[in-house]
Amino acid sequence: MDLKDAIALIKHIHFSAPGQSVWADLGCGDGLFTYALANLLETNSTIYAWDKSPVTLSRLANPHQVNIKPGQLDFLEDDLPVSDLDGIMMANSLHYVAGKPAFIDKISAQLGENGAFLIVEYETTNANPWVPYPIPFQSLTALFRKAGFTSAIKLGERPSIFRAGKMYAALFSR
Repeated sequence: MDLKDAIALIKHIHFSAPGQSVWADLGCGDGLFTYALANLLETNSTIYAWDKSPVTLSRLANPHQVNIKPGQLDFLEDDLPVSDLDGIMMANSLHYVAGKPAFIDKISAQLGENGAFLIVEYETTNANPWVPYPIPFQSLTALFRKAGFTSAIKLGERPSIFRAGKMYAALFSR
């Protein structure tokens, strides 16, 4: 997937709200979705890009001059060092969380009053070594509803290049 495809998968009017915002990208990898989100946020917004491994972000287009702050953090073990976030993005990382209800309750505390979750996942229940705890959109929607998120929007989907089936992007807000 390239940057253009990643932007198309997560694009939504929610990101074009006026004003700077602060997001965390948990499990950022090389930063493809970090930069996709940066292309959608307002100028001078901030994204904390964290991964369990040392972070080396690809150099991709950042036309809005979003402040991307990379760092090493294990989101399963460590507390987030920021709070009152406008959003938390987990692109291909929520499937590493076995206890999703407790994790979502814990991490939701870092969101501001109108904070949102942006999730990119696989539409499957079939686990493998790279996707140990997958969750399809319908199940994830039910999980977020139980956690107090009243809005669930599937932003897009596309065929997965790694497995049969699709990957999807979804936005959950209160």
